[in-house]
Amino acid sequence: MKREIKSRDYSYHLPDDRIAIHPLEQRDHAKLLLYQHGKISDQRFNDLPTLLPDDATLFFNDTRVIPARILFQKETGAQIEVFLLQPLQGDMPVQLAMQSQNNTQWLCTIGNLKKWKEGSTLHLSKGGITLNATLKKPKSGLVDFHWSPSNLSFAEVIHLFGNTPLPPYLHRDADENDKSRYQTVYSHFEGAVAAPTAGLHFTDNVLRQINTKGVITDFLTLHVSAGTFQPIKTENALDHEMHSEQIIVTRKNLETLLLKNRKIIAVGTTSMRTLESLYWYGVKLIQTGSQPFKISQNDPKNHDFGILPPRKIAFEAVLKHMEAQDYLVGDTSIFMVPGYQFKVCEGLITNFHQPGSTLMLLVAAFVGDQWKHIYEHALQSNYRFLSYGDSSLLLP
Repeated sequence: MKREIKSRDYSYHLPDDRIAIHPLEQRDHAKLLLYQHGKISDQRFNDLPTLLPDDATLFFNDTRVIPARILFQKETGAQIEVFLLQPLQGDMPVQLAMQSQNNTQWLCTIGNLKKWKEGSTLHLSKGGITLNATLKKPKSGLVDFHWSPSNLSFAEVIHLFGNTPLPPYLHRDADENDKSRYQTVYSHFEGAVAAPTAGLHFTDNVLRQINTKGVITDFLTLHVSAGTFQPIKTENALDHEMHSEQIIVTRKNLETLLLKNRKIIAVGTTSMRTLESLYWYGVKLIQTGSQPFKISQNDPKNHDFGILPPRKIAFEAVLKHMEAQDYLVGDTSIFMVPGYQFKVCEGLITNFHQPGSTLMLLVAAFVGDQWKHIYEHALQSNYRFLSYGDSSLLLP
């Protein structure tokens, strides 16, 4: 009999006035809900260093949001919105594709597509720089970009013409403040079209205090895709098709994960998805000896192991596979739902998520039915929700 997880069981009523439309003036002045061993307490985010276990290791996602919304206007006056999704060369690190010169091809979603004919070119010009976009394949959204001067990188060009891709549920256009506030202070590698929002509360001062305490910090990369906002539309959540996102992990990440007696805490669901995917990649390598770094949403339930290896063995397999490589590029569609057994992460720092979303199911998988009490408490205690909202530290 097919397993069923009813999507509606992971929904809740979120009043519009609880959605944070703008960030707080001070990043680390957000509320922080601490859930530890079944107990809930209210804290401030700048108290986080004192709340973390002494043996914690924090993993951050250092992706950087690109200005992925590009607005073109035809001579007829029709506006075409081109939203960058991923470079056509999916196996190339996105940050390298951003350094392309002269031209590049991307898969995009296109607003007002019916007004843009296949093979025709749209133009933008500013300050002696011109960006041209040619629609190659309307069905897949393949767009060819070329520009002049050709020695500029694609990153430089879209920073001139693009706009910050705020989440659709904010129902507003990005302003100048969002350019900095919809980025983490430690963002580094360009390629995300949505921010890893759990990290938005961190400041340089909070990070210094964490390091002073002796907590280990490390940085990996998952380029957050637009699929993170895709709602679950199926009655059975397991019928939902998970989006794929590019992940990049380094040799140093593996070495940090192999340190003894450390409690692994993911900063955000994207870091958690990366860490758990890395474990399953190790399982695949143990089974087959060699595999592309690709984790599907069904891999965790389709493995052939009777007893799964501990994370140490899985990570050693990945490290051995890397040999002289400094980093690995892969992609993951991992779908963590109630019943999933976490192999790596023992704590999670995360915001409060949309009702009935894939992220809501991930939180429910991590803390069990206690998610209902956590969210009820947050609603009753005037927490701010979603991307620019308040934070939580979950230590089941």
